[in-house]
Amino acid sequence: MVVSGVTHFTNPGYYGGLVPSWLPARSALVAVSGLADVAVGVLVAVPATRRTGARATAALITCYLPAHLEPLRHLSTAQRAFDRPAGVAARVAVNLGYVTWAAAVARRATGRPRTG
Repeated sequence: MVVSGVTHFTNPGYYGGLVPSWLPARSALVAVSGLADVAVGVLVAVPATRRTGARATAALITCYLPAHLEPLRHLSTAQRAFDRPAGVAARVAVNLGYVTWAAAVARRATGRPRTG
């Protein structure tokens, strides 16, 4: 998540292209979502906040799902492979995998550092 968040700033054009056309302030949304990715990644990395971070990660990635479904509204103009139905299905499947991973991490996390 931290790496993904950082790449929002190093490659904002890519992430800007994922923002649905009906949302305003594309650049601001890319920056805010990048910061959110970094924040939840840090929370997951710290044992004391892992459960909260994993839950926040699952929620955040769930919020990204409409962006991955957006290309279905524009199939007649889709030029990139990942904007066609098979690509959209793959993107959604990968993101659902991330949500499943985050939920599993949240279930296993104790919310406090392990000892011994």
